[in-house]
Amino acid sequence: MILDVVKIFVPTTLSFFLGIGISTILNHYLYKYKVWKKQPGKKTFSGEDTPIFNELHRTREVGVPKMGGILIWASPLVTLFLLLLIGWLFPEEGTRKLLFLSRDQTWIPFATLIIGGLIGLIDDYLEVRGSGDHIGGGLSLKKRLMIVSCLSLLIAFWFYVKLETHAIGVPFVGAIDIGWFFIPLFLLVTLGIYAGGVIDGIDGLAGGIFAAIFAAYAGIAFFQQQINLAAFCLTVVGAILAFLWFNIPPARFYMSETGSMALTLTLAVVAFLTDSVDGGHGVFVLPIIALPLVLTVLSDIMQVVSKKFRGKKIFLVAPLHHHFEALGWPPYKVTMRYWVIGVIFAVMGMIVGIIG
Repeated sequence: MILDVVKIFVPTTLSFFLGIGISTILNHYLYKYKVWKKQPGKKTFSGEDTPIFNELHRTREVGVPKMGGILIWASPLVTLFLLLLIGWLFPEEGTRKLLFLSRDQTWIPFATLIIGGLIGLIDDYLEVRGSGDHIGGGLSLKKRLMIVSCLSLLIAFWFYVKLETHAIGVPFVGAIDIGWFFIPLFLLVTLGIYAGGVIDGIDGLAGGIFAAIFAAYAGIAFFQQQINLAAFCLTVVGAILAFLWFNIPPARFYMSETGSMALTLTLAVVAFLTDSVDGGHGVFVLPIIALPLVLTVLSDIMQVVSKKFRGKKIFLVAPLHHHFEALGWPPYKVTMRYWVIGVIFAVMGMIVGIIG
């Protein structure tokens, strides 16, 4: 038990301090090469202006670098290499146990974290350059959704064929076999979580929410004796906390797509790994643990549907956190209150996942 606790907290601590070091270097180069948007604001997918959003963010998107999310996947990667090096230099049982990379628990989420981060990095690079096929630069939404869909389908087939997973755990009921419907469910869950990545819109907001979510899944994994997965989740949390050190208002850099794509795709994998793969309920409790992401997606959907069929908006601006800004809430107040709600529901979801 003590060794398990050490195993999950040593990599977490390493990830945080390595992240601080990486952030310092990253911060220097992002400002040196002016890695930020050249024009503030955004447009809708149809090319229309978003006046309320643009007014709220007219001075916040120019002069602050993007790509800060690099450290969210770079820090766990460096942590892994450092633990490998320690295990090679000091080949003892204690040092070998610290290594949390395992075929059955962490290969897939680690690969997803890195691949998602690299794809997001390409999108950020194109946006900063003002090139690509999206309005204002970057990959179009259609292309990003296609990439996410292809990745999620590959992972879903891995779960279905290699891990022989075709059931979903329901608290107090047990596993329900859904057969090949597992594959489209995995796809829908992944796309839904990825859509929630637009919560990255206010200084410190996304980082705090994702830290609470991954910490909750670390707790679920630990109680299910998925120690390697718990260590991986907390290593990600350590990297996010290092990112937050520089992202709290006023932000020194933004997470952007390289961070949000890495985190959202990895979260989907972690949710399914803590599900019926190991007798848990990770997918069922996902809407509770990740409630802020769910509300973000729902507010966008409700806004689009209302404008299309009613001809008017429900919110002053979507997603929901920008609506609160438009009502006059200071950005830091929106962030803090989202953090409070995020932590409360992350704990609630973790409890349901553990006792269910």
